Amino acid sequence: MAADKAYSSRANRDHLRRRKIRHTIPEPRDQRANRSRRGSAGGRPTGFDAERYKARNVVERAINRLKNFRAVATRYDKRAYIFLGTVTLAALVIWLRT
Repeated sequence: MAADKAYSSRANRDHLRRRKIRHTIPEPRDQRANRSRRGSAGGRPTGFDAERYKARNVVERAINRLKNFRAVATRYDKRAYIFLGTVTLAALVIWLRT
């Protein structure tokens, strides 16, 4: 999972660790300073992989391209399987256009 700085709280990280989900979340400067100020009680530095985080924009751009289709963006479909078909069709159209 790759998330931005807004999701960097200790509770979020602990939840992901408990569920054994690998995550790449940058640590804001103020949290980093607070952790280092607390010394050994502040815990270990977060494992941040910059290369994995750079790939995050690819997923965001793909989702934004899907949202150009009104039916995907507003989710008019009531049933999940119909919505999945709508997303699949939109992805196919995007793929054929490129």
